[in-house]
Amino acid sequence: MRVLITLSTLIVSASAGLLGFTQSAAVRGILMCHDKPAAHVSVKLYDDDSGPDLDDLMDQGESDADGRFSLSGSESEFTTIDPKVNIYHDCDDAFTPCQRRISIYLPSKYVTQGDTPDKVYDAGVIQLAGHFSGETRDCLHRV
Repeated sequence: MRVLITLSTLIVSASAGLLGFTQSAAVRGILMCHDKPAAHVSVKLYDDDSGPDLDDLMDQGESDADGRFSLSGSESEFTTIDPKVNIYHDCDDAFTPCQRRISIYLPSKYVTQGDTPDKVYDAGVIQLAGHFSGETRDCLHRV
C-alpha cells in the first residue's frame, strides 16, 4: 500500500511540475506584414510537450506598434524543455475565419538552467505575408 501511495504522489508531483528542474528561455523579434509593422499580433512562448498533455504556456503578449515582441518564461521538466514561439496573425488573410498560426522552435542552446534566461533568441524580422511550412489555422490559441 505504501508503494502505491508513494508512486501516486510521484506521478501527481511530476504532472504538476513539482519535480524536475527549472529551465527558462527568451525570444524577441519584429513582425512585419508586407512593408508595415504587424502591431497587436498575439505571440505566445510554450514548452512543446509531446504526447497527450498540452504544451506548457511560459509567457504571452502582443507585438507593439513597431511590430516588436519580447517573451521570457520558465518551466520545470525532467528533460530539457523544447521552447517554441507561436505567432497568431491575420496578415494576407482577408476574411478567413480564425488566425494563421506559425511556430518557431528555439535552438536548445538558448535554454538556461533556472528561472531567468541567460540568453535571448533573436528571431529577427519575420515577414508574415509569406506562407510557412507547418502553418495552421487557430481559433482558440491554446497550443
